[in-house]
Amino acid sequence: MIIKRFNKLIQLISFRALLFIVLAATALLQFFLMIDNVRGVTYDIQLTELSPETIRSSKTVEDTVKTEIERENAEKAVDPVYIYKDEVPSQRATFVTTIFDIALEVKKDIAEAEEEIPQAEQIKMLRTGLKDIFDNHQNLILSDAQLLNVLSASQANLESARDALATLVEVNLNYPLRKDSLLPYRNELESKIRQQPSISEGLMSVAIVIGRAAIVETEVLDEEKTAIAKQQAKEAVEPTRILQGQIIVQEGEVITREIYRQLELLGMLDSEESIKPIAGLIILILLQMSFLFVLFDRTEKDIASKRNELLVTIIVYVIALIMMKLIALISTNFDLMIAFIFPSALVTMLVRVLANDRTASIVTIITAASAGIIFHEGLSGILQMDTALYILFGGFASIIFMRSLEKRTDILQAVGIVTLVNIVFIAFYILMGQSGYGMKEVAFYVAAAIISGLLSGALMMGLLPYFESAFGLLSVVRLIELSNPNHPLLKKILTETPGTYHHSIMVANLAEAACEAIGADGLLARVGCYYHDVGKTRRPLFFIENQMGTNPHDTMAPESSAEIIIAHTTDGAELLRKHKMPQEIIDICLQHHGTSTLKFFLFKAKEEGKELDESVFRYPGPKPQTKEAAIISIADSVEAAVRSMQHPNAEKIQKLVQTIIQDRVQDDQFDECDISLKELKKIEDVLCETLNGTFHSRIEYPKE
Repeated sequence: MIIKRFNKLIQLISFRALLFIVLAATALLQFFLMIDNVRGVTYDIQLTELSPETIRSSKTVEDTVKTEIERENAEKAVDPVYIYKDEVPSQRATFVTTIFDIALEVKKDIAEAEEEIPQAEQIKMLRTGLKDIFDNHQNLILSDAQLLNVLSASQANLESARDALATLVEVNLNYPLRKDSLLPYRNELESKIRQQPSISEGLMSVAIVIGRAAIVETEVLDEEKTAIAKQQAKEAVEPTRILQGQIIVQEGEVITREIYRQLELLGMLDSEESIKPIAGLIILILLQMSFLFVLFDRTEKDIASKRNELLVTIIVYVIALIMMKLIALISTNFDLMIAFIFPSALVTMLVRVLANDRTASIVTIITAASAGIIFHEGLSGILQMDTALYILFGGFASIIFMRSLEKRTDILQAVGIVTLVNIVFIAFYILMGQSGYGMKEVAFYVAAAIISGLLSGALMMGLLPYFESAFGLLSVVRLIELSNPNHPLLKKILTETPGTYHHSIMVANLAEAACEAIGADGLLARVGCYYHDVGKTRRPLFFIENQMGTNPHDTMAPESSAEIIIAHTTDGAELLRKHKMPQEIIDICLQHHGTSTLKFFLFKAKEEGKELDESVFRYPGPKPQTKEAAIISIADSVEAAVRSMQHPNAEKIQKLVQTIIQDRVQDDQFDECDISLKELKKIEDVLCETLNGTFHSRIEYPKE
């Protein structure tokens, strides 16, 4: 009663609004189930206190403070990059030569002057000539007395001093020389100048001043290369990380400023709890719900089917979340990973049976992501990837290998394959973990994998009837149950209308083959055929396949006969509803004749001269709404017509099938379903092939 009221309530809401409400409620529930798994462990600890326990890092983070210190130390350790300039010795020798050459020119100008030039004016002339050099060399300072000595010296002495000093400077600068080493080199050069006999006594002081000024660095700091080297040294320093699982402080150890800083960086203090993980969880849930929203919003099905698939999928997903949360809560009492007990393929198998493969695939991925959060341990990464992959592999194994559920062996096979995949994944988990597991641990994990696979199948089969009953769903398993000959209605058809039963079996074979040829639901068509004529059990003798002699229609008015024949669709639907049969089977019963005409009785009425409305001889319909119903309507007419044919052969059968299909098309019987002319041609070919195999010519055996 509650479920019926709930169904009536949601039918009043538009599908998109219902989709939004359901996903929002699911997201909210999921958030509260998973929030504790992302918050992490925090401690109420103060500086200088003793640690109440051994605290390990709950995640891997970069210690930016230590990283920056190490990078600064690496930068300081880089030696400056110097460049040796081999052109400096010759340049400085030229510098020396230029000074003496200017002095010689000034001296020549003085000698060629018409009048005697005073000494002060001579010194001024020389200083003017050397002005540019003095301006560019602040350490070159010559007194007036020294300049007068230069002007007083002979040309030979000047040239001799020039050459000797230039040679000394050039030779002494042919070595790497840095700025901080200039003073010793200048002192050494001064000593060498004093030992030069080619430099006169009057020019000695001048030569010393010029020589000391000529000594400059030959190795110059390359600031660009030095900066690059420092940057490379900084970049070469790997970030200092606090690793996941690393011990931050031992139990009973004093909380120093450094330890406190690390706990603060890790967000493991009560005052430093980060909202980032919570925000991340919200993003994950929104991403999951967005996928589901797009999936169901774009599904091209009728609203009722979409609504049922949505509710079923969400309920299955929520059940899985609750199961995972319960397992996670008790997992703290175990040293081993008990998450592997979770039925890895349960969600996938249920959604696949109750909805479709596409929805099952999406929900499998979403469930795996949620499992990675719920089973997340304090020292694992963002997700518990081993359990997430475990569910992914188990779920997709069921999608790939559970292709059919028409036999119980199909289910057992799917469960067996899921179990095998679980065990193989456990082997991967144990080997990749490189842990020293003993036989007990290995046995536990293998047992968990087996339990997971068996639970997937057992819970699927156990929960399936409840979903089918609550939402009126027609699953493969339900169809298989309905195809059991021991079903009360099938027994009724067999015992009360054996001819109809045989006809239904034959139609089922034809319809199933035709459905499979165009990609329709062959199993639904087969089971629908079993029950499509159940209404004939109300008046079995009025249908020719059940008659054993006289035909009651021979003595009846055509309109009365038509009324009885037509009523078998509505009578059948009423009987099916009474037995709480799925709506799809009821629809097939009502639609398998559509609104076609009972031509036999219509012609009979005309022969009798009766002017009756043609609607009296038409089925009430509705017309076939699905491909399965359309195929059954064709197969039903074809089987009955071929069975009544005298000496059927391939040519007669093909012509008959073509005629029946064309008649249905011309009568607009397929206007309300999405079957195409191309598909009708395939159906024709399959029906002819199947009928030829059934009604093939046989050898006439000789009489004895």
